[in-house]
Amino acid sequence: MIGKEQIIAFAAKKFTQFGSKRFTMDELAALLGISKKTLYKHFLSKEDLVTTCIQYLIDDYNQTLEQLLQDQKDPISSIILMYESAFDRLKYFKPSFVFGLKKYYPASNEVFDDFRDTFVKVRVYNLLEIAKKNGLLLDEVNLDLFCDLYFKRFEEIAFKSNNLFDVHSNKELLNHFIVYSLRGIAKKGYNNPYFK
Repeated sequence: MIGKEQIIAFAAKKFTQFGSKRFTMDELAALLGISKKTLYKHFLSKEDLVTTCIQYLIDDYNQTLEQLLQDQKDPISSIILMYESAFDRLKYFKPSFVFGLKKYYPASNEVFDDFRDTFVKVRVYNLLEIAKKNGLLLDEVNLDLFCDLYFKRFEEIAFKSNNLFDVHSNKELLNHFIVYSLRGIAKKGYNNPYFK
């Protein structure tokens, strides 16, 4: 018998692959070999399942980050590693997944927005603050403004009209979205493997 965790993992993969609106509960049940009724034993509605899948994806990403950053001492390299990991995941997302949340699943979109805001306002901002205190960033850089300009909702830009993940390599996107921006505010003399 398929358990709730297996349903969530499978549904998350399908929602990101096909879009949360387009991929139906009927299709999910059929692919899992269970009845739709079984799905509704675990989830109140499709939005409940989508929201649970969003939280599953967030938790999985956060766990990956903890492992990635465990031994990382350089705050600027840490930011780049975080986004490198995000880009590796986002290349498998259909744009309709991100845009469909806002339009069709407001509760799910709220969970996703909270994650994005916390990611930038807490994780990224705190690392930039450490980098500034350690003398790695230009003194005049306004960290709030920098975060707003370069780190908020980059995935929406990447998915707009042309899916940039289909057109450009992850390395090229990482460089243009993240690395070059950080290099521009780093003090002369600071370097890391990504800046070469």
